[in-house]
This record gives sequence, C-alpha cells and structure tokens, in this order.
Amino acid sequence: MNKPRLEAFTDAVIAIIVTIMILELKAPENPNFSALFEEAPYFFAYIVSALFIAVAWYNQHYMFMLATHISKKIYWLNNLWLFSMSLIPVSTAWVGRYINDPDPEIFYLLVFAFWSYAYLFLSKAIADELEKTGGPAAKIRGMFIYRFIGSVWFPLILVVLIVVVFFFPPAGLFIGFIEVVLNGIRTNDDSDKLDQIKN
Repeated sequence: MNKPRLEAFTDAVIAIIVTIMILELKAPENPNFSALFEEAPYFFAYIVSALFIAVAWYNQHYMFMLATHISKKIYWLNNLWLFSMSLIPVSTAWVGRYINDPDPEIFYLLVFAFWSYAYLFLSKAIADELEKTGGPAAKIRGMFIYRFIGSVWFPLILVVLIVVVFFFPPAGLFIGFIEVVLNGIRTNDDSDKLDQIKN
C-alpha cells in the first residue's frame, strides 16, 4: 500500500467527519443570548469531540511519518480506526442533546473505548512493522497515549466512569475533556519536528 495515498484517504475521511459534526451545529431559534446558553451542552460536546479528533489526527500523523511500510494489517486497522471515529458525530449529537441522561453518555464512552482500542491496535501494528526493519518502534511505544490505552488503568477507568455516569451523566464528557487535553499536551518531544524525522 502506497503510504501517501493512505494518508490522503485518512485525511479526507477525517475532514468529512469534522464537517458532519459542524453541520450538526444549529443556529439558535431566537435572537437572544439565552438561546445560545440552551445549546451550551452541545457546544461543549462539540468542543470535546473536535479536540479529540484533532489530537487523534496529530498522533496518527506522527506514527505514519515514522512508518516505512504499510502492510495489509496496518491498512485494515487504519480503516477500523477511521470507522470508530466516524461514530463520533452521532455520539456527540446525542450526548449534546441529552447531557443529563446516562444512556447517551454511556454510548459516547463506548465509542471512545472502541476508538481507543482501534488506535492501540493500529499503533502496535505500525510499531511491530518498524521493529522488523530496525525502525524507531520505541518512539511509538513510548507515546503517552499508547502507554495509557495499553495500561491496566484504562479499562478500569472506563468501568468506573460508566458507573459514575449513572449518577452524574455529564461526568463522561468532563473526564473526556481532561483526557484529551492530557493527550494533546503529552506528545513525544520530536512530534513537532516531523519534517526532520528520518525513516
């Protein structure tokens, strides 16, 4: 598989996902600021999801810059990762409309968990492929997001969150926001020097 073609395809799909989320934003039904506040839950859900996609794309781009060979396994895992991300607009719209109900929040968390494990499997496949050729597999395995999702803490936190959401549904989005910010800040030191990375 040609790496630039897969990168272009990935970027296009992510752009469509973001566009769908933007189209879900509705103009207030009256000219008062109070109408904006009524839409505040969706705006917050939209901000969390938009940041989530931005951080995800940044980390995926970093991994693909390191990758030297796109195997069939990487190709299909990348598609699985994109599929999991395509569910974000639906979960965002639902949780934004019913932020105080547990079912939409649990669905949002399940989509997040699905995305996380799809990302972990994709990361592992790229790292394994790099290891075969003596490439910088350690850089991928050293990523904060890779270590966090692959740790025993991640599923435990998810279970605790699902329980908490039954009693206080907005907790899912608030914790998700903190996690996204942490993943955005704690990137590899060389992640902003992609043009200097030698494959």
